[in-house]
Amino acid sequence: MPKRAFLAFDLGAESGRSILGVLHNNRIELRDLNRFANSHVNLPSGLHWNLTNLYANMVDGLALASRHCAEHDCELVSLGVDTWGVDFGLIGRSGQLLGMPFIYRDPRTVATMQQAFDTLGRERIYHDTGVQFMNLNSLYQLLALQQSEPALIAEAERLLFTPDLMHYFFTGEAVNEATIASTSQMVNPRHTGISTTGEWAVSLLEDLGLSTHMLGPIAPAGTTVGVVRDSLASEIRGGHGVKVVAPASHDTASAVVAAPAQPGTNWCYLSCGTWSLLGAELDQPVITDAAREAPFTNEGGYGGTVRFLQNITGLWMVQECRRDYDKRGETFDYATLTQLAADAPPFRTIVETRHSPFLLPGDMLDKIADYARQTAQPIPETPGQFIRCCLESLALTYRRTLEQLQSVLDRKFDVLHLVGGGGKNELLCQMTADALHLPVVAGPYEATAMGNVLVQAIAAGELKDLAQARELVQASISPRLYDPRDSAAWTAAYERFARLG
Repeated sequence: MPKRAFLAFDLGAESGRSILGVLHNNRIELRDLNRFANSHVNLPSGLHWNLTNLYANMVDGLALASRHCAEHDCELVSLGVDTWGVDFGLIGRSGQLLGMPFIYRDPRTVATMQQAFDTLGRERIYHDTGVQFMNLNSLYQLLALQQSEPALIAEAERLLFTPDLMHYFFTGEAVNEATIASTSQMVNPRHTGISTTGEWAVSLLEDLGLSTHMLGPIAPAGTTVGVVRDSLASEIRGGHGVKVVAPASHDTASAVVAAPAQPGTNWCYLSCGTWSLLGAELDQPVITDAAREAPFTNEGGYGGTVRFLQNITGLWMVQECRRDYDKRGETFDYATLTQLAADAPPFRTIVETRHSPFLLPGDMLDKIADYARQTAQPIPETPGQFIRCCLESLALTYRRTLEQLQSVLDRKFDVLHLVGGGGKNELLCQMTADALHLPVVAGPYEATAMGNVLVQAIAAGELKDLAQARELVQASISPRLYDPRDSAAWTAAYERFARLG
């Protein structure tokens, strides 16, 4: 009998990848098929994603997966897409994509978030959605679009988030998956007798003057969207009859699925990539004044769980520093930058990662230098000093977030599961253990793709449930344990960091 294979498309803000997951001998094996850059384009209207380029690379990935399975006696059962959150596109009555979707870092939403606050107040918006306030949220993007292009919204038949769009491109079927919808600040996450996915916060949207006619039913992770279109399968000579399954389509939701947590342990998680997301897996949302002020967000997880977490800037600052050096004619890979940071003196310069200029692309080195100057700290002078500044500041942000998480939930955690590509950065992992005074278990590094594959496997009946999926992860990887050390130095640094805020 052929082995069963599942194709995960994992799209991040910096790059995308096609990864084939094969279940065999009670293990999951991942195989990279292709990786490709993901970059935005700067047009007169603003910053947009190049979705058609991403989709073309994914079609190449499907062709490679079909060929691999034919050559290695595998059955390609299904494919699924996970991506970053909040961004969306509109589909018209004829099935066309109406306009190019914006990138969440486009600055047009700063004004509309304040307009929403002025209209309804922060308390009402959080009460109805349970999502932390970030001007990049879909709610404020939709407000901006309705103000600039009301005719576009009037013509829209469906609003689809980025992974929903990709599933639509593959099948022609429009489905809103729950975990990605939950990032929008347009969904009420409270479970009811008829829904464990949350429902659109229609009254909130209407009170803000927003149209809701293009919002379709919210489907749980693991829903079969359709099958690969015959015309596409014929074009690439592969993929005929392959199902398209919406995994936990928000990349963090997929990553948390693959956290190798032992049953009964008191664990929290950190999904670390361009963004970092630190939180806990809960059965019900926590929508309180304390959660709003921290701030924490209640996003959907697999199986009706809630990802109670805080969005943190993440490795974005490191990536932007690297891009800046590239523009200056100095090219570094991440391994070299990390080694230079390890060799740099500790705690020379610390920054507040929430500082608003750090969230926007471009000139990160100058922004860090300006912040150091404003706070009377030494200005970093070398690549190692800049990167160490970013990593130490990030680890200290993790500590603040963990303290807030434990306070809001009135709960202490015994271990942090660090999943995602950031786990490959041994320096950051050790810094995180040191800053948090908590053991850190790093791995899997391809957690998002692994979680994507696992949800598809559950949908296909290959795995029973989430518990069995996590057992498979534990059997398939060798996570690395980082025990805390240097607690006194990190405590002193944290006191400095706290004064910056």
